[in-house]
Amino acid sequence: MSDAGIMPLLAYEGIRAAATRMPEKCAIRAYDRGNVVDQVTYAQLVARMNQACHASRTAWGLKPGDCIALAASNSIDFIALACGLGAVGVTVAKPNPKLSVHEILAICADAGAKVLVCDPVIAEGVRAHGAHSMQICAIGDELDDVFSAVDDGPPHDDELADENSVFVMPYTSGTTGQPKGVCVTHRSRSLTFFGMGVEYGCYGPDDRFLGLAPLCHGAGFAFNIAPLYFGGSLDLYAKFDPEQTLDHIGRGEVTGIFLVPTHFQAFFALDEKALSKSNGHKLKAIISNAAPLTQPIKERIVAHFGEGLLHECYGSTEAGIVTSMRPADQLRKVQCVGRPFVNTSIRIVGDDGKDVAQGDVGELFSRSPYLFAGYRDRPEETQSSMKDGWVSAGDLARQDEEGFFYIVGRKKEMIISGGINIYPREVERILDEHPAIAESAVVGIPDEYWGERIVAAITLKKGSSQPDTAVLTGWCNDRIGKQKVPKEFAVMEAFPRNAMGKVLKTEIAQSFVPCTEVA
Repeated sequence: MSDAGIMPLLAYEGIRAAATRMPEKCAIRAYDRGNVVDQVTYAQLVARMNQACHASRTAWGLKPGDCIALAASNSIDFIALACGLGAVGVTVAKPNPKLSVHEILAICADAGAKVLVCDPVIAEGVRAHGAHSMQICAIGDELDDVFSAVDDGPPHDDELADENSVFVMPYTSGTTGQPKGVCVTHRSRSLTFFGMGVEYGCYGPDDRFLGLAPLCHGAGFAFNIAPLYFGGSLDLYAKFDPEQTLDHIGRGEVTGIFLVPTHFQAFFALDEKALSKSNGHKLKAIISNAAPLTQPIKERIVAHFGEGLLHECYGSTEAGIVTSMRPADQLRKVQCVGRPFVNTSIRIVGDDGKDVAQGDVGELFSRSPYLFAGYRDRPEETQSSMKDGWVSAGDLARQDEEGFFYIVGRKKEMIISGGINIYPREVERILDEHPAIAESAVVGIPDEYWGERIVAAITLKKGSSQPDTAVLTGWCNDRIGKQKVPKEFAVMEAFPRNAMGKVLKTEIAQSFVPCTEVA
């Protein structure tokens, strides 16, 4: 708390303020297979957050500035832990729970995490691994025991975090494939909530949001916490099932939902009877992010759910939401990402560092209150992503005469598959370790269902026999998260290269056949 007595911009404080209005209102309902398996009122959620505050010191010995890793599926406890720990200045690193134990431990080491709170199966794997110095706590009975031994009253005001301190640290990979901690402050995240409240119209106290995206992701966290910040309700799922989701929407209880393109592909792969389950919906907004929606999918969304609902936003973990494509323009502007998001400025910069002329292509930079505070312990990479306070995700874009922006390519080789960022070098490094493989090249090719499908070309070491697909898939599954495993492998005698010896991945990609049918 500042000397002036101004309440800091913390997710914890927003939720606690909402609880003073209606403490007995249901804040979160957790669902499994379409049924409620857990729920908390605002009063109960605040008590749980308070227990996390006190456990950070008395159970785990943490102090402001320390880091805890939270590797878990969507749950009420995930939200209580992240907001409660953050309230007292503990940074929350968020490894994806679908990563391998090796990958999670690498992220914990990079983050300097002193404690790992995680799903029970991860806790079992980490304990079996043995090579770590962290305290381990599994969500469930172990965490309940920790919380039952501490107070559930609020922390003192002088214990609350500074709003400019690091709140959460989702991890993303760079061009080298090495995971990087993206430092997001309390102020940045809270102001993002306010921007979303203005833009989407589905985050008021009378709204009920359907949360499907993983809380470990930057967007998943923001879109799912915002309804609680403003006193609404959250229906939270740990797993996505397209038919159950449509049925939930069709009950007419939820007013907002955040989805990625792969979710829509799964919807429209269903028959008309299943699709009709959503007919009774009362949605005010459908928000899409993480990868571009194709124009045919946009048309199907509008035709099925109705006009005036679909919002598509473009952004990055580092820059937050950058642009917003509002409902009125969805079918009018083809393959467009919209205009700048609330309180956001955008520049399109050429290789000479100067703004390009309207209509010309350059690198997109943005400036807003939502920007990250840098990569953890990577000052050079932080500096390379910024120019005088403007941040770039490495995307190339152009602007039309009406001020709308279009993403035309990526400087980096990142693949977006099912709304997940995949970095080829990370997968290539694993494939190159296989005893039969001399070299690998991983690329993304168009796929109607995934957006991009991960495929890999390999060359073999002399005298090695060709490993079959099952062997290569198993090799990858043991070493990286399943979402990163290539869906196809092709053996080549040699990779095409340019005069400088660089592998021509565009030519490699052309040797695979794009999938144009929904999986």
